[in-house]
Amino acid sequence: MFMKHGFDNEKYLKIQSEHIKERISKFGNKLYLEFGGKLFDDYHASRVLPGFEPDSKLKMLMQLRDDAEIVIAISARDIEKNKVRADLGITYDDDVLRLRDEFQNRGLLVSAVCITQYSGQPSAQAFRERLERLGISVYYHYLIEGYPTNVDLICSADGFGHNEFIHTSRPLVVVTAPGPGSGKMAVCLSQLYQENKNGVKAGYAKFETFPIWNIPLKHPVNVAYEAATADLNDVNMIDPFHLDAYGVTTVNYNRDIEIFPVLNAIFEGIYGENPYKSPTDMGVNMAGFCICDDEVCCNASKDEIIRRYYAALCKYVQGRIPESEVDKNALLMKQMKITTDFRRVTVAAHERAALEGTPAAAIELEDGTIITGHSSQLLGACAAMLINAIKHLAGIDHAIKLISQKYIEPIQYTKTKLLHGNNPRLHTDEVLLALSMLVLTDENCQQALETLPLLKGCQVHATTMLGEVDMKIFKKLGVDVTSDPMPKKK
Repeated sequence: MFMKHGFDNEKYLKIQSEHIKERISKFGNKLYLEFGGKLFDDYHASRVLPGFEPDSKLKMLMQLRDDAEIVIAISARDIEKNKVRADLGITYDDDVLRLRDEFQNRGLLVSAVCITQYSGQPSAQAFRERLERLGISVYYHYLIEGYPTNVDLICSADGFGHNEFIHTSRPLVVVTAPGPGSGKMAVCLSQLYQENKNGVKAGYAKFETFPIWNIPLKHPVNVAYEAATADLNDVNMIDPFHLDAYGVTTVNYNRDIEIFPVLNAIFEGIYGENPYKSPTDMGVNMAGFCICDDEVCCNASKDEIIRRYYAALCKYVQGRIPESEVDKNALLMKQMKITTDFRRVTVAAHERAALEGTPAAAIELEDGTIITGHSSQLLGACAAMLINAIKHLAGIDHAIKLISQKYIEPIQYTKTKLLHGNNPRLHTDEVLLALSMLVLTDENCQQALETLPLLKGCQVHATTMLGEVDMKIFKKLGVDVTSDPMPKKK
């Protein structure tokens, strides 16, 4: 089976790195590059642009590693409130260490960590001490009253001039962070101010994959970005500054457009002039030139909008987000003229649930085949679906039982009687472990397990809200999953 690609990843790596080199040369061989979004593990991009590898941006940076160093920014406020990365389940401060290790393991230089918005928070002080004990250079950038509008204070010795200057040595300084709101742009601008005071005319640019500036405003890829940032209330807009300066229509988002007059004033405060005429000018994003099959990307993005809607519904039911985020995602679906039925597995799962009168799940394989499963006394819906799917991929007759009841019942006994669990049904991880043991005596189990890599990129929907275990298994398999916001029955 072959998954259709809509994005030319090799072309992207080539022209993106060339574009960054060109930008470095325009600024006297010193560029501060703000990296928006995830530098690696960018699964949103790989979902809406099939063919985009989750670590594409990191691979691109690897091509520039001899000229690049990395500064990781983290807000003291996020440290103080133990902010957690939802996708990884770890705090931002722990993610700083994870990011540093990931970069260094790939031969990239991480020169410093910058704690932004610092105003004496004890937890930030403790984090700095922790990093310094590990031999990591740490700098404070302080909270500036009236930022970002009080330009006179910002561009003064009491503003950017009060921050600790981050010592760098290479032409390209990549400023990244565990998540949004970490102060990456302020770090870059502060460094420009201090570099300029030291006689270095450094430059600034922004690497933000979405929205893609040279495709239409309401293109599904760009609308999917709005769905992904519903919690930030980002809105895609036509860049009025670019249109006025060049007569060309481009797409940006509200925060960059709203902040541009302030950035313009800050640049003028630092240099006496702004090298950019628009927010779009600041970007170095060539992704739009690498879409090779627009229909594939459109369909993938519509799927993503629906996934975001279901994810918001589940979080709302759990009390984790306000209803406004659900409403925004529902509105974006209306703009795209789609319903949840656009996602074929949703329809299939609901039909199977109605037929059986129990929770059900469905998976769409790469060739378009849909396999379903339903909850029983032995297996949960997702576990049953998973077994059915790998049997199909391995060419094993559906009537053959890979795990007989005599093997399942002892596991259920342990779960309920010995471990005092309420749910006797096997989850996805438990059926995979059971199959792994049975390969010693059953060749069918071996053949079925060997098909697991073929599930990468497949689509799943379940009619009940998935537990943490099933979600983690699907994530490890690379499966894109949604579920109804219905709690599991005990």
